[in-house]
Amino acid sequence: MMDHEFLLETRAQAQASLPDALRVLLADYPRLGWDSHPEFSGLVSFWLERHLGFRKLLAQLQRDAQERLDRDMSAQSYAHRLSHMGGSLVSGLHGHHQIEDHHYFPRLKALDGRLERGFDILERDHAAMDGMLARFSEAANLVLTTGQDADAREHTARFSQELATFGELLDRHLIDEEEIIVPVILNNGAAGLS
Repeated sequence: MMDHEFLLETRAQAQASLPDALRVLLADYPRLGWDSHPEFSGLVSFWLERHLGFRKLLAQLQRDAQERLDRDMSAQSYAHRLSHMGGSLVSGLHGHHQIEDHHYFPRLKALDGRLERGFDILERDHAAMDGMLARFSEAANLVLTTGQDADAREHTARFSQELATFGELLDRHLIDEEEIIVPVILNNGAAGLS
């Protein structure tokens, strides 16, 4: 059983990174130098672009919810955008996590045994995020099915709050994941990972 302090919710609330002992290669490969490293192109660049894409989708969903709450977007436009972007976020994250858990993480763990506990934490994050994605989907579907009825504004406000909470958790996870994975790939190369 992992310590409570390493739960995703606990880390996000404390705005705390994983301990240095779980990010052992980050000192050798600090974030500011990643894009100039010879191993950056390819897998690392692609991985970070996927993470950036998830962040952008979530930020747009948050802006759209606020526009709808401010009545600056019609219910029809909002429903279309929410359905499209919300579906993309949920399916994209599920697929991304499955590939990481079943393909990348086992290979990356084998490259540096000191990081095994860090990868275990990231896998546990993915399991926790499954529940969060289910709540996200339920809240989005409630917004979509109420359309313009009397409860629509209240459902949109709750969904907006769900987005904010989910955004904090997702960002904490992505930062921690990047700070474990990217240095491993920069240190060992991407051969055998693709």
